[in-house]
Amino acid sequence: MVKMIAVVSGKGGTGKSTVTASLAVELSKKRKILVADCDVDAPNLALAFGIKSLSNVREISTSEKAVVDPKICRGCGKCQEVCAFSAIKVNGKAEVNRFLCEGCGACMLACRPGAIKMELVKNARIGTAETPYGFIMVGGELKMGESGSGKVVTEIRRIAENLSEKKKAEIILLDSAAGIGCPVIASLTGCDFALAVTEPTPAALSDLERLLELLKKLKIPGGLLINKYDLNLKLTEKIEKKARSCDLKLFGRIPYHPDFLKALLNLKPAVVWNPKLRKCFAGIANFLASSI
Repeated sequence: MVKMIAVVSGKGGTGKSTVTASLAVELSKKRKILVADCDVDAPNLALAFGIKSLSNVREISTSEKAVVDPKICRGCGKCQEVCAFSAIKVNGKAEVNRFLCEGCGACMLACRPGAIKMELVKNARIGTAETPYGFIMVGGELKMGESGSGKVVTEIRRIAENLSEKKKAEIILLDSAAGIGCPVIASLTGCDFALAVTEPTPAALSDLERLLELLKKLKIPGGLLINKYDLNLKLTEKIEKKARSCDLKLFGRIPYHPDFLKALLNLKPAVVWNPKLRKCFAGIANFLASSI
């Protein structure tokens, strides 16, 4: 059975997607893998692989919006009164601002004439791409102003699992969104392992503690990888102490190196741009593969 590994971070900007790209390249040398970009609000893993666009793109519907039938609407304003998101204005007839509507359905319940219905909307796009490194990436993104990121992530995972069966992949590597919100929970649920990527800053440590609480609640085993560890050795040691107290495996440290930025600017994984970095990531990839 295919194993799922989620790469997560409590804070944005720790280098999670950069780490995911290099780990994917190294893992693919010994195991059949498939990669999924589960950060649907701001997907950028494709850029790290040099992928300019996805193929087999299709639109999906994972959220609803209120729709008013002007022929039935009496303009009573009840819907406007109950809308908690200020998405409805009555100008003779009720009008819905689709960018503010969260699809809660309160207006539909309040409308006695039955002029309001909830309808599915095409709120996201999902597609796949063949990376230059011999494995497939699944990705998607929410349309501007839309909601329902967690459900989009769930659909991306479903497609990834189906593809893994066809391609006989052993590992699905998920690049999660940062934080502990809905898309992160959707990425983590049912995973076999979570690799937390952090950095030695006070903000990153605080957000890591919240992420570790989430992993504990979801009962998902995890490991810790400290990126740019040499920027603050004292804080790095504090983070590692915290990890040990939470029974989190220490996967290692990655030093700060200007070639990580150069690799991103040239749309390549760091281990491809600078082969000297392979030694570091190869060891982490082997440790990760043996942990599931």
